Amino acid sequence: MPDGPTFQFARCSPVHRAVGTLFLWLTGWRWEGSIPDVPNAVLIAAPHTSNWDLVFAMAAGWSKGLSFAWLGKDSLFRGPFGWLYRLLGGVPVDRSAHHGLVDQAAARLTAGTGLLLMVPAEGTRGYRDQWKSGFYWIASKAQVPVILGFLDYGRKRAGFGPALVPSGDVTADMDQVRAFYAPITARYPASKSRIYLSAEAGDTGEA
Repeated sequence: MPDGPTFQFARCSPVHRAVGTLFLWLTGWRWEGSIPDVPNAVLIAAPHTSNWDLVFAMAAGWSKGLSFAWLGKDSLFRGPFGWLYRLLGGVPVDRSAHHGLVDQAAARLTAGTGLLLMVPAEGTRGYRDQWKSGFYWIASKAQVPVILGFLDYGRKRAGFGPALVPSGDVTADMDQVRAFYAPITARYPASKSRIYLSAEAGDTGEA
C-alpha cells in the first residue's frame, strides 16, 4: 500500500480496506485524525453505547489499512457469532479476573510489534458511573501510549484523537481524556458513561 499512511501497526488485507472504505461511504461516515507511528498501543473505543460501535470502529480502521485486536467479554464468544468475532480480531476475556487480564494484555503488547489493542473503556453498552481502568493499567505496564479513539454519531466521524502516554498522575491524565471526549456524541447519549476512574479516588486496583 504505497499510498497509505506510515505506521508500524499490523495492516489488514486490501479486501478489508476496500470493505471498510465502502461501508463508510455508504453510511455517510468519514475518518478523522492521524495514526501515530508507534510500535504498539492501547486504543480506547469510546463512547460505547451500541453493538454498532464495533462495526463502525472496524470499518474505520480497515479503511485506513489497520488491523487491530479487541477485548470482549467471554460470553460474547460463546454465542452463534463467536467464530466471527474471533475472525475479526476479538480476544475473549474473563471480566472477573481483572489483574490477570491486565498482565496478559500487557504481555501481548511487549512481546512484539504491530499490535493495536482496542479496549472499550466503559466495559458495557449501558450507563456506568465510571470507566473500567484496565486500559490505563495495561498501557502503563506495557509502557505504550493510549490512543483516544472515537465514534462521533453527531458528525458521523470516526478516528483517532491524541496519543496519551500514562504519566502516573491518573487524574491529570484523565482530565485530558475528559476534555477530548466531552463534545463527542454517542449513538445513545443517555447511555454515555461518566468518564472517571476509581484510581482517581486512590483505588489502586486494576478493575
